[in-house]
Amino acid sequence: MSRPGILVAAAPPAAALAALFAAFLTGFDQSTPVPAEIGTRFYGFFLDHYPLFAFAIVYALARVLAVALAPGPSTVLRRILGALAGLALVLALSLHPTFGGLVLRGGFMTGGMAFLNQMPMAAAYALGAAVAAITFGLAMGLGVVIAGQPPRERLARLRRFVRALGSVAVRFLALWYALAVLGFARTIGLGPWPRRPLDASDTLLVAACLVVAFLPHALISAARASSSARTAG
Repeated sequence: MSRPGILVAAAPPAAALAALFAAFLTGFDQSTPVPAEIGTRFYGFFLDHYPLFAFAIVYALARVLAVALAPGPSTVLRRILGALAGLALVLALSLHPTFGGLVLRGGFMTGGMAFLNQMPMAAAYALGAAVAAITFGLAMGLGVVIAGQPPRERLARLRRFVRALGSVAVRFLALWYALAVLGFARTIGLGPWPRRPLDASDTLLVAACLVVAFLPHALISAARASSSARTAG
C-alpha cells in the first residue's frame, strides 16, 4: 500500500477517535452549555439510542476532506466542489431536521416496519442498517467521487464498469457492517453518555467499537487508493 493511500484511509478513523477522546477529556455531555438551537437539534431519541453515530458523522466528514486534500489528478475546482458537496450532504442527511437525519430515520422506520410485519428482530435490524448505510454512503461517496478523480484505467469499458460496481458493493458492505456495529453500543454495555460524561471504561469500549466498525472500510479505502496510485504510475 502506498503511503498517501494509507494516510487518506487512516485519517477518518483517526478523526473519529480524536473526537471521542476530546469528548472524554473535556467531560462533554448533555449538561455542557451549548446554544439552545444546537441542543434542540442534537439531543433527543436518536442520540440517546444511537450515540456512536455522532462519530460516524466525524468519520464521513474526515473522509471527504482527506480525499479532497490527497495527492492526485483532480483539479482545485473539482476538489473544492467535491468537498463542499460531500460535507453539505453528510451534514444535511445526518442532522436534519435533528440528529440522525434521514440516515437514522430511514433505517429505523424500515427496520421497525419490517419487525412489525413479523420479520425476525435480527433480520429487521440488518435491513434497517442497510438502508441507513445506503443513505450515508451516498452522501459521503458523492463528495469523494467528485473530489478524488481516479486515474483512468486502461481496461475495456465493461470491465471498468464491473470493477466500479464491485468497488461500490464492497464499500457498501463495509458501511453496512460499520453502522450495524455502532448501533449495538448500548447492547454491549455503553453507559448513559451523552446524558452523563464518558468515563474511562466507556471511552475504551467506544474506541474499540469505532476501530472494529470502521477498520474494514478503512482497509478497503487504502487498498483502492494504492491501486489507483499504481495505475497512475
